[in-house]
Amino acid sequence: MVEKTNFALSHYTEKEQELIQNAQYIVANGKGILAADESTGTIGKRFDGIKVENNEENRRAYRELLFTTEGIENYISGVILFKETLGHKAKDGTLLVDILKKKGILPGIKVDAGTKTIEGTDNETYTSGIDELDKVCPEYYKQGCRFAKWRAVLKIGKDLPSDKAIHENAEGLAQYAKKCQNHGLVPIVEPEVLVDGTHDIKECAEKSERVFHQVFRSLHNHGVLLEGILLKPNMITQGSECTKKESSQEIAYQTVKTLLRTLPGAVPGVTFLSGGQSEEEATANLNEMNKITEIPRPWKLSFSYGRALQHSCLRAWLGKSENVEAAQKALLKRAQFNHLAALGQFKGEEGHGESLHVKNYVY
Repeated sequence: MVEKTNFALSHYTEKEQELIQNAQYIVANGKGILAADESTGTIGKRFDGIKVENNEENRRAYRELLFTTEGIENYISGVILFKETLGHKAKDGTLLVDILKKKGILPGIKVDAGTKTIEGTDNETYTSGIDELDKVCPEYYKQGCRFAKWRAVLKIGKDLPSDKAIHENAEGLAQYAKKCQNHGLVPIVEPEVLVDGTHDIKECAEKSERVFHQVFRSLHNHGVLLEGILLKPNMITQGSECTKKESSQEIAYQTVKTLLRTLPGAVPGVTFLSGGQSEEEATANLNEMNKITEIPRPWKLSFSYGRALQHSCLRAWLGKSENVEAAQKALLKRAQFNHLAALGQFKGEEGHGESLHVKNYVY
């Protein structure tokens, strides 16, 4: 995926050049990421919704469906994988990861080991798995992965997130990012401030700003190359139980404003998580951000969606081989809509769609 070095890139080492170019590649031309890194337990919950047994063959078949969708490479530049999927093959014997590479889609990998409670807090969490990264990252690189994902989770509430939780999660993200870069993987830095709660959009903006600010302070302190990362944050929205529902225009404004206050221009792009929004809401909100002209946006604003790309696809598939084509059409439609939204060119669709929010969501 690495292109010919230009003058600006010549100021960086060869390893740094690869990181920068891969990060830029992921968010180029309105493309984004398909998050297909659901753990075995999480995808089981998705399968329960369509009455499909959660076994390895069904997981393999579903992900083959996703990755072999004709034309998906026009809208998707990267796919986050769960480690099990790295060993899976299509029916013709081709590794699924090789199918992605042939399409020009960069394979990525979820490398965190889930969350654990921080002692002395109100059930706040940190993300585990740091100690394994120097071992697993070189192996993932050999298997074709070129970026990684690590999710930190913070809650909004009375006196939440605490300073301790903000600090510990920022430090974890920074340590992860540095280790990934040392082994050639672009780190997707994901500080997710959960939508759970009754808070309004102003409180979300204030607390997300605190979190993002600390994340970038920690990244700087650990010597992370900002040109070779991507940020995967929450959008700035009202809480899931807030009675006042904000417009896409207000969500877009508050999100871009918060990023301008915290996100250095050196970062190539932002690949938002959908955070339980409906497919339609996630697309509309991203589109409004990219339509903003009155304030500068020095980074690409794109998507890294799981549920907001796969929900319709799963319900079209239902675990049946005769439904594969219909499921792929549903996926392609959502991918195209979000591609247009990343360019600010989406023209809209009817309705607000089904909420995909799951309280205390885990991958």
